[in-house]
Amino acid sequence: MIRLCAFADESGESLDTQIAALHRNGITLVELRSVNGKNVADLTDEEASSCQKTLEENGIAVWSVGSPLGKVKLSEAAEHMEKVRRVCRIAQLLKTDKIRMFSFFESYGDPAAVKQYLSEMTAIAKEYGVCLYHENEKEVYGDTLARVVELTEAGIKGLRFVFDPANFLQCGERVREALDTLFDKIDYLHIKDVIVETGELVPAGHGDGAIDYILDRIAASGRDTVLTLEPHLKVFSGYGSIDNTVLQTKFSFASNEESFDAAANALKAVLSSCGYKETEKGAFAK
Repeated sequence: MIRLCAFADESGESLDTQIAALHRNGITLVELRSVNGKNVADLTDEEASSCQKTLEENGIAVWSVGSPLGKVKLSEAAEHMEKVRRVCRIAQLLKTDKIRMFSFFESYGDPAAVKQYLSEMTAIAKEYGVCLYHENEKEVYGDTLARVVELTEAGIKGLRFVFDPANFLQCGERVREALDTLFDKIDYLHIKDVIVETGELVPAGHGDGAIDYILDRIAASGRDTVLTLEPHLKVFSGYGSIDNTVLQTKFSFASNEESFDAAANALKAVLSSCGYKETEKGAFAK
């Protein structure tokens, strides 16, 4: 079975707008990255608890904290550990045991330090009863397939992995090879698609992200899997804080809500073309 999740902040800043977008598209899980214009890592205890309560009242659960942890220079990693503690506490308040994170900028030359700091981060997470899920992001240590494999084999206790096909493409990798190599190591996936030749972000199934292959591979495995929609089809509040590149898109949308809906519909269309049917709200099976 596949369950859908989303970075709903791509539909709008306010929590109400995000909830409406999730309801409109039949999605019951959210990967919380920003809310009311504030990054999730900067929420107060009161704000995090209030957010969780409102989401729960609206039938939505926080699947993961879409945190910025590890999106700092390796030289800044030591002082970053307090932020790790803070985000772990926020995860507790949001009633999730998952935190998406990264493996440091300007870090290619010191793999030993990367692994040491990642070990410290996972040890902190364990204290709070949460797990860290590394995303293959551009320009962090674990961006290419070879370096992600290196991290999976590094023996870092508690480190888990998220697979993003578009990010691999933007690093010159082939999605099918990356998926086949990492499939047994990844815990869930982010879904966005890109045309390699132009660098344009597009809805799922319109680019080179091999989304149909990913869905077929999941079906063949019999695994229950969560797919987090992360479309990047229109600049949204906070985009500049998560990506320092100019967003290139192929299609034009009048609003963030429209682009979010288009992304959800595109993913559902690929699911349908691969033989999946919605068995309950936000859940699909063959």
